Amino acid sequence: MKQQRSAKKYGAKQIAKARLEPIPFSFKDPKTLIYFTCPEGTTLCPRSGFPDFWTAHIWYVPSDLIVELKSLKLYINSFRDRGVYHEELPHLILADLREALNPSYVKIVMDYTRRGNIQTDVVVEFKTKNYQGPEAPVWEVRKNFR
Repeated sequence: MKQQRSAKKYGAKQIAKARLEPIPFSFKDPKTLIYFTCPEGTTLCPRSGFPDFWTAHIWYVPSDLIVELKSLKLYINSFRDRGVYHEELPHLILADLREALNPSYVKIVMDYTRRGNIQTDVVVEFKTKNYQGPEAPVWEVRKNFR
C-alpha cells in the first residue's frame, strides 16, 4: 500500500504565512478603545515542550490603522507550535502590533491556564509620549484560587 504524503491543510497554510494586516481608520475623535479577547491561544514551553494554554486580552487605540480580524486570528494561531516563555509572549505581540499599526496605546494581558499549580498573568502596556485618551481597565489579580 502506498503511503500518502502529508500535505498541509488549508488552515495550516494560512497560519504559516500569517501577518497582521493593517486597515486604514479615519475616526480620530473621540479616540476609540478597541478590545479583543483571544481565548484559545497555545504555545509550547521552550524548556519542556509541553503546551501552554492562554487567553490574550488586547486593548488598543488606533492612530491611523486598525487590524483586520482574520489576520489577527491567524497571527494568534501562529504561536501554537512556537516555544515561547510566558513572560516573553506579550512583548512579541506588542512589538508586532506596534510595527503593523503604530497605535497610540496598547495593553496586553496574557492570562495563562494554571500549570504545575502556578497561575501566571503577564501585563505589558505602551503609550505614545503625552498620550491622553481611553485606557484599558486595571487587570485584577485573581486571589481566590485554591
